[in-house]
Amino acid sequence: MTHEVDKSSNPLRLVRDESIEPICPHCEEKIEAVSYRRLYGGMWGKRYVYVCQSCHRVLAISHRKGFWMG
Repeated sequence: MTHEVDKSSNPLRLVRDESIEPICPHCEEKIEAVSYRRLYGGMWGKRYVYVCQSCHRVLAISHRKGFWMG
C-alpha cells in the first residue's frame, strides 16, 4: 500500500539559518564569498554565472527573465 502526501498541506519552507557554513561541492572548501559574472548573448533576460572563489568552478547559472515575462 502506498501513502500519498498532500503537498499543499505540507509545503517546503524556506528557513534562514546564519549558522550554516556552505562548502563548495567541487573543492570542498568553505564558501565565504561567491564570485559572479554576467553572461551575454541571447535575446531575453539576464544570465549570470556563479563560481567558487577557491577553485573557480561553476556553482550555478541563473536566468532572470524580467517582470513582463513571468
